[in-house]
Amino acid sequence: MLSSRALVRGLQSGFWRRLSTSSGIWAAHTHDVDVTDCSVPQYNNRLDTPLPDVPFVRNLSAEQKKLKEKEKGPWTQLSKEEKLAIYRLTHELSFPEMRKGSKEWMTVLAGVFFFLGFTGLLVWWQRVFVYGDVPHTLSQEWIEKQTQRMLDMKVNPITGFAHKWDYEKKQWK
Repeated sequence: MLSSRALVRGLQSGFWRRLSTSSGIWAAHTHDVDVTDCSVPQYNNRLDTPLPDVPFVRNLSAEQKKLKEKEKGPWTQLSKEEKLAIYRLTHELSFPEMRKGSKEWMTVLAGVFFFLGFTGLLVWWQRVFVYGDVPHTLSQEWIEKQTQRMLDMKVNPITGFAHKWDYEKKQWK
């Protein structure tokens, strides 16, 4: 009794404590825990928010600054590549690129099939190696004998099992 209590106590203090306080340990041992400040405007690629609060590229290079100056002039003088580069400064993805589906469904489906296959193998292994033969009480002969015994004992003759048996003709009604 004492050894089982000691084992449970050891598991609680060793395993559960490590599991429950692991994030606190990471933060306490000079590892950076990155937290996003939601009060600051952020860039998002979302179909329902076509104009994000901030541009995609915040720190512009010298070429990008020249392009921004050209943007202030007439757009008819800009080439198609320059217009596209200006768009890419403010937006990471276009609408068709955002609408493009991801391949994540394949990973999810593969995981589901993996666990179904593993479960099938586990059930097969249990049937072959763990469970014994089917009890003889589930054989058809045994069920027939037990049914006849219940009829002979007139089990529940008013509304139940024996109610549907004709004792004179010895057949079901």
